[in-house]
Amino acid sequence: MADFEIVIAGFGGQGLLFTGKVLAYAGLLEGRELSWLPSYGPEMRGGTANCNVILSDTPVGSPIVQHPNVLMVMNAPSLDKYEADVAPGGTIFVDSSLIERKVNRDDVTVYYIPATRMAAEAGLSGLANMILLGAMIRTTGCISEDTLPDALHKVIPERKAHLFDANMKAIEAGRAEVA
Repeated sequence: MADFEIVIAGFGGQGLLFTGKVLAYAGLLEGRELSWLPSYGPEMRGGTANCNVILSDTPVGSPIVQHPNVLMVMNAPSLDKYEADVAPGGTIFVDSSLIERKVNRDDVTVYYIPATRMAAEAGLSGLANMILLGAMIRTTGCISEDTLPDALHKVIPERKAHLFDANMKAIEAGRAEVA
């Protein structure tokens, strides 16, 4: 399996750190070497947030991702900040409901997914992150789709366990968008 150096970025409150945690936990279940490094601004919601996730078959030397081969962005400032850092041949997932501009590079693969709009229309408000995650997993194969339900069960807090099915529905919507 390939190594994946992933940056997930947007505003606080969009579920970005949760998305990274799901990826990391799935990697753990698959016996991968991994790192999950969250970073967020001073505001809990509305400030900037991002996380670096590394999934590897060899030990991870540093948790910092300088040149991601996968970028998932949910706001324009994050696309502005990280677009140039993506490794040539990498993949970028853009929430096109929230980001109007197009990626300025032609050496990366880009998926424009209207995740926030899709989530609202499907009654899955707040789960645009899971739609993008579904698309990411389907197109990159960074983790096995079969591992995802177990990872979600472990990462969703018990007080929110009732949201498991909604999260899976959002992930499936993302998978279907890029199928």
